[in-house]
Amino acid sequence: MATWSNFNLQNSASPLMEQIIFFHDHTLIILIMITILVEYLMINLFFNNYINRFLLEGQMIELIWTIIPTITLIFIALPSLRLLYLLDELNNPLITLKSIGHQWYWSYEYSDFNNVEFDSYMIQYNKSTPDNFRLLDVDNRIILPMNNQIRIMVTAADVIHSWTVPSLGVKIDANPGRLNQTNLFINRPGIFFGQCSEICGANHSFMPIMIESVSIKNFINWINNYS
Repeated sequence: MATWSNFNLQNSASPLMEQIIFFHDHTLIILIMITILVEYLMINLFFNNYINRFLLEGQMIELIWTIIPTITLIFIALPSLRLLYLLDELNNPLITLKSIGHQWYWSYEYSDFNNVEFDSYMIQYNKSTPDNFRLLDVDNRIILPMNNQIRIMVTAADVIHSWTVPSLGVKIDANPGRLNQTNLFINRPGIFFGQCSEICGANHSFMPIMIESVSIKNFINWINNYS
């Protein structure tokens, strides 16, 4: 999760988030190179004393400064398109989790199991303990097995919401009357936090999402105890 004075992306907990971080670094290097080159040229312009009264055109330099940005955009676009297709790819999911956004809380249904559904509310500040994370902890966590493909079905019951978990590389809109789909693959155990990232009401970001990643054995035990 994000902590104080953390200006970087959160630590990855899924292969998709790793690819997003790689693409971010790749694009940032290109932007830094462009910025340095432009600043160098601008500084040179201030100290350039050469004058040519008869210079009317420069077709070669115009060709160069048209082709180079095109090549640069290709180096950014190709990894971006690859990543977009990876984010939409869904391959034989083991579990389907349905998430329904309500005003101020989320509802979850494990579609592959009978009667496994619950509401997830943020723990109120006056009821929290020193072990809780303020504005992020919930009373009912999402329990998911690690190292397995998981399908997430997202919708809303009232207004537009957004189911977002940064460390897993997931951000998907929850629209009333529409069922959106995305996927998860958690590659390590832990607790991962997210919040609704739509602005559809005062203090609306405080609709926390809390995922607990466990082994498949512990997940089966949890399902059996829940039922």
